[in-house]
Amino acid sequence: MDDVVFMVRAGSRADCLEQLRLLCERMGLQPATTPTDSAGRGWVARAVPMTKAPDADQADGALS
Repeated sequence: MDDVVFMVRAGSRADCLEQLRLLCERMGLQPATTPTDSAGRGWVARAVPMTKAPDADQADGALS
């Protein structure tokens, strides 16, 4: 598999969102998913290189 995906896991939605924001800012990534707690323990979000990010119409939500 040649797709690169970065994952953030945190104990709260706010922490997950902040870590996702930092990851995107520092590595030039785009969010692929917004934080969710449906995956099991804690909150999870994913980011991908900007060339692989979904467009605004497909995105699950902004980083807010």
